Amino acid sequence: MNYGMIPQTVIDEVLRRFDIADTVGRYVHLSKNGKYLKGLCPFHSEKTPSFTVTPEKQIFHCYGCGKGGNVIKFVMEMEGESFPEAVKRLAEEAGIPVNWAPIRDDEASPRQKERQTLHEAHAYAAKLYHYLLRNTEAGKPAMDYLRSRGFTDKLIEEFGLGYAPARWDTLVQGLHKQGFEAAEMERGGLLSRKQEGDGFVDRFRDRVMFPIRDGEGKVAAFAGRLLSDGQPKYLNSPESPLFSKSRTLYRLHEARASIRRSRQVVVFEGYVDCIKAWAAGVTNGVASMGTALTAEHAALLRRFAEEAIVCYDGDDAGQAAARKSIPLLEGAGFRVRVSVLPGRMDPDEYISANGGEAFVREMIDGAVSAVKFQLIYLRKSHILLEEDGKIRYLREAVRLVARRDSPTERELLLKELAQEFGVSLDTLKQEVLEVRKQEKLGDTGDIPGGSWNNVWNEKRSSSKLPPLTPAYIQAERQLLSWMMQDTETAELVQSRLGDGFYVEDHAALAAYLYAYYAQGHEPDIGRFAAYLQDDRLERTASAIALMEIPFGEREFEDCLRTVGRMSLTREIDRNREEMQRAERAGDHMRAAQILTEIIALEKKRKEW
Repeated sequence: MNYGMIPQTVIDEVLRRFDIADTVGRYVHLSKNGKYLKGLCPFHSEKTPSFTVTPEKQIFHCYGCGKGGNVIKFVMEMEGESFPEAVKRLAEEAGIPVNWAPIRDDEASPRQKERQTLHEAHAYAAKLYHYLLRNTEAGKPAMDYLRSRGFTDKLIEEFGLGYAPARWDTLVQGLHKQGFEAAEMERGGLLSRKQEGDGFVDRFRDRVMFPIRDGEGKVAAFAGRLLSDGQPKYLNSPESPLFSKSRTLYRLHEARASIRRSRQVVVFEGYVDCIKAWAAGVTNGVASMGTALTAEHAALLRRFAEEAIVCYDGDDAGQAAARKSIPLLEGAGFRVRVSVLPGRMDPDEYISANGGEAFVREMIDGAVSAVKFQLIYLRKSHILLEEDGKIRYLREAVRLVARRDSPTERELLLKELAQEFGVSLDTLKQEVLEVRKQEKLGDTGDIPGGSWNNVWNEKRSSSKLPPLTPAYIQAERQLLSWMMQDTETAELVQSRLGDGFYVEDHAALAAYLYAYYAQGHEPDIGRFAAYLQDDRLERTASAIALMEIPFGEREFEDCLRTVGRMSLTREIDRNREEMQRAERAGDHMRAAQILTEIIALEKKRKEW
């Protein structure tokens, strides 16, 4: 396998040094369950643990989303890194010398080459914009603007802020001098095609520039705030090979360590709010750059945190966006709280008016629970001075409370409502009971759909039993499980079956196992997973490795017979199709030859 010049000895040493239970335990709370460890999967939303770690085999597998592999694969998934990057991260942590050669240009794929070129171009653009802001007369208005917004020199440097001049070709010329192709820079989002005639122009003009970094910490896009009059006031880079708005969060790379330590993330709407909060001490803050929070954003953040605090603008639009973000975050498994900013302020304005300490104390530490925020938001649509308004509000509030999982939380919320409106607590409890019966919530269980949790309702589980796995597929999986544990078993299967597996992925795994043992490797599921270097095959291998049927000669022969017969059945079917084609074409001699082959195969199938 080609790992980009990483010596196999380094990969083996990384796998030896890092126990999968310890490494996974940094990200996931694991509980002992026999010889397994179980926890909530960090890669998808779930209420019942289906994520399994097997220390004995040094692998992980999630029965919910199917992800699985060894410790290197886990780090790749958690950190969004490639195989070489994950090995490098672990090797450096363990003090293993990182001295292998990087992938040469002639080894890189066209996609890798394009990404590398675009990263280099974005790095150049970021340096150019920063220089123009700090060192030119053209950048002075932008610097004055930033100073008026409370940006210090330290913040400007730390966040790499810059300025794109009002000219049409500042970056066009700079990129050209650096040898970058204009058409490729347009695909990367740095330039735009002229609306009339040929050629290209700068995409960002007369804007304060905010570099956006990807998971590796490299500049992958920009956000620009217009200084002059015009629209749009805020402009982000378009979708590109480096940048996807629905999967990218401003400052996540820099905030990741703080988020992990606190197991908490603060979500802002814009980059200015995020920067000013950072200066106030909120180092676990990220921003969706003015775009709506997505399910992909929520799933990405859930890898690092358990609690999310939504800190959006205090105006109607900001509070409506906060309301919409709650089901997304709760659907990803977050415990959600919301900051309620007074007087329609945004976070930046609150910090400027009240200071950083007050912001952290009142808006972050003092953020209210998701259901409290929902109740506050609900009040705005009812006139509580009127009797009808109170009744309608209480009915909708009861529905919100009824959808909470925790009986204790429901009890406390109902007590507050009863006390505030002078209603009997028992009456409210009865209404909650009715709602839970109507919506089939039960006493415990997952959060249902409804207006606040429609993420949970997208794929309701069916009451039907899962379809039975065909016997030949089960037999193939069982053979592969035994093959992973024993070299001689793999050699026996190779001599008897070869590549005669029906399922394509099973045939591929068998071929890899034959090659793996031929190279002198001993059975080691974690090492074999690293050998595969294919996401789908690693998932399949990790699932098969967890099978626990003891080896027996009779069971082994039964599996061989089942798979062998299925392989012959498939070959017979293919020959019959070919015979029919020959008959339709009038080639009766060829049809007769194929019939002879079919008779021989059927005889062989009976002998299995």
